[in-house]
Amino acid sequence: MNKNNLLHFNRLSKLLTQPYPFYYKGNVVWKLAVILFLMTLLFCYFFEPFEVYVPEHKIEYFWISIVHAFTPAVVIAIFSFLKPSAQTEDDWNVKKEILLVAFFLLMVGISQFLIRDLIYNNPHNWSWRYLYEEIRNTFLIGSLFAVILISLNTNKLNKKNSKRAKSIIWPHKVEEPFPNNIIHIETQVKSDDFMLDVNNFLFAKASGNYTELYLNQERENRLLKRIAIKELESALKSFSGIAKTHRSYLVNLQHISGAEGNAQGYKLKLTNYNGYVPVSRNMIDAFNDKLKEL
Repeated sequence: MNKNNLLHFNRLSKLLTQPYPFYYKGNVVWKLAVILFLMTLLFCYFFEPFEVYVPEHKIEYFWISIVHAFTPAVVIAIFSFLKPSAQTEDDWNVKKEILLVAFFLLMVGISQFLIRDLIYNNPHNWSWRYLYEEIRNTFLIGSLFAVILISLNTNKLNKKNSKRAKSIIWPHKVEEPFPNNIIHIETQVKSDDFMLDVNNFLFAKASGNYTELYLNQERENRLLKRIAIKELESALKSFSGIAKTHRSYLVNLQHISGAEGNAQGYKLKLTNYNGYVPVSRNMIDAFNDKLKEL
């Protein structure tokens, strides 16, 4: 692989692993269904992207366009009944979005094939040829829509959150360290209880039935304790500089040294930690308000 191909491959890999919001739940799905219906209707009716053979039509072309636009809207509306896990939403990225869109387009193509008898008077409606054509045509139009919408939305969210992250003045430090900073933390296993120096606490991350705690110290800078993130948050509620930035993360705001924006929200940089800690897009406003209190 030459340098140019390697460069393109690295760019593609970086794009595919970019965080991306998970939209397929609740009322957002119905909004997507309406947008998809209108886009498909207008595109099919005004551009007639595929060959139209009028003698086969059982109904007028406008109503055929309505039916073709209604089918993907119904398929995507079914997604509102999905119950994604918190981990699925947290780990969603562009690659997973593309794979889900591909599955969605396959289902739409099959559905378009199944309703051919309602709109076309053709003795070969149930042939493999038309199954292939309906799936192919759905992917041709749907892929175009997906590339445009995902790219525009990713760029929009990246720019928006990057701008907001850059507007924050760092570092945010309280004048004095936390008083009475060493506290006893009870876990779900009595023998696993521990003492925590809150001033050395960087952040905590939920990990299944456990919580990982990262500390600003040379030795034992990572602890794995059997305690839910909500329980740890409750134990630290008296410390105003400790904030929940994500469904699975608690962060000591005193140790944040900077932030970057992405489609999901912010990526926080902490002192003496090489990775990033996320701030989800749903918690950005609360996070910014919390910083203003310091």
